[in-house]
Amino acid sequence: MKLTRRQSVKRRHERIRNKVNGSPERPRLAVFRSNHHIYAQVIDDLGQHTLAAASTLEPEVKTALSSGATCEASAVVGKLVAQRSLAKGIEQVVFDRGGSLYHGRVKALADAAREAGLQF
Repeated sequence: MKLTRRQSVKRRHERIRNKVNGSPERPRLAVFRSNHHIYAQVIDDLGQHTLAAASTLEPEVKTALSSGATCEASAVVGKLVAQRSLAKGIEQVVFDRGGSLYHGRVKALADAAREAGLQF
């Protein structure tokens, strides 16, 4: 039986999460991509709380761009989450692409976060 796209994403996400864990020294940069927006969070899995977050729903991102679902918007979100992480003293993270392929908007977010100073 062929898997649907949603089932494939869920299967990839579970496989990734078995290998990727965030710690206080090196938290997890989790990316969620929807059709209209992209969200990024820096998460400490041991403490079970979010340390920094950014998305295309925020006013500063919305005013800079006209549409939410573009590579440019993803780059702005990546830069913003990196700045917020660095302000809290987080320099190294583990990248969690959330079942999405490392391509397009997810890759743009990751590249912008690296350029802004995050190491992963």
